Amino acid sequence: MNQVQELERAILARAERLATEYRERAARSRDAILREASERLRLREAREEAIAKALGDRAYRQRVQASELKMQSHLDRVRWNLVQDVEGGLQERMRRFIGDEPAYGAWLEALIQAAASAIERDEILVSANGRDLKRLRAGWDTIAQALPAGRAAILSDEPIETLAGVLVTSADRRIRVDNTFEGRLERLRPRVQQVILERLLPSGFDTGNIFSG
Repeated sequence: MNQVQELERAILARAERLATEYRERAARSRDAILREASERLRLREAREEAIAKALGDRAYRQRVQASELKMQSHLDRVRWNLVQDVEGGLQERMRRFIGDEPAYGAWLEALIQAAASAIERDEILVSANGRDLKRLRAGWDTIAQALPAGRAAILSDEPIETLAGVLVTSADRRIRVDNTFEGRLERLRPRVQQVILERLLPSGFDTGNIFSG
């Protein structure tokens, strides 16, 4: 397993732990709302007769529904904050990985090799940020020689805005493999959100209409 995969697994594990913590907090809030709602209903039943009670119940349900919407809004904010936290942690881990010159250099070369294999064109164009362009130029002959048979690569002189990684396109730019940090993060984001949702809202913890029926 390479360092990037270990990095992604570590971030996903962190998301699971954080999401579980927020789920427990949300569950406690939900239980408190249920207890308070039950007590208010009991007192209302004791004070009012059938018609008054029915009217009171309707007003009560509206208040409970408002509380439910508030809790759902809170969960949405929690999910968003978790996603931001995970992405921030991933950026920090990537910066540390960039500092490991041998490992990071080998990773860049592997990204280029993989993209060259995926893009079925004789010539590809490799773009990177300014720092990585200097790194790639220094060893470009070795990288170019290691490309799949029949493939040629050109290193773009124009730096791109990215934290790390490379953007590889066909010479005509019609085919692209986005292996920049941001591109890979974008592909990972749905999985991160899925993990967070699974921990926040597992089976049996449905926030929809929890007081109905």
